[in-house]
Amino acid sequence: MMTVTPSRSRGPAVRAVGVAFAACFLLSACTPGMDDLHARIAEVKQRKSAPLEPLPVMKQFETFEYAAQDLRDPFSDPTDERVSAVGAGPRPDPDRRKELLETFPLDGLSMVGTLDIGGNYWGLVKDPEGVIHRVKADNYLGQNDGRITNVLPDRIELVELVPDGAGGWLERQSSLALNQE
Repeated sequence: MMTVTPSRSRGPAVRAVGVAFAACFLLSACTPGMDDLHARIAEVKQRKSAPLEPLPVMKQFETFEYAAQDLRDPFSDPTDERVSAVGAGPRPDPDRRKELLETFPLDGLSMVGTLDIGGNYWGLVKDPEGVIHRVKADNYLGQNDGRITNVLPDRIELVELVPDGAGGWLERQSSLALNQE
């Protein structure tokens, strides 16, 4: 018998080739066959699929022609049309000098009495600071340009100007009743 001893120079290279060969052999043995996968794919392809539902029928809508060009545009700002009407209605006088009782809100003022001087009634109004003021018709009260129209023994009647929300002003009747304390 003859024994062959590999030389030292070829030893590590031969060992590396042997290890690689053994690894390839082992890995090829672990890989299952692809036949069952191909059979499963063929089976799925053979199945009949459910029919698709038909697309819904599109409804035909009747066309509408807008023939109201002379009417007001429903999408325009309604205050644009009232600009000319704003100047015609009542409005506060910006040049009028404000009176002292216009600095207080109307609900902060109270009527405490009247004076009858020669048949003309004067109202006595108490402000929130406790000061009593004498007023007559055409004086102003409150913060809404309230002009006194009449002084009676039991109340002071006035007309206030309040904004209407569209750039104009509205007149509102108000009164300040005699405080019965």
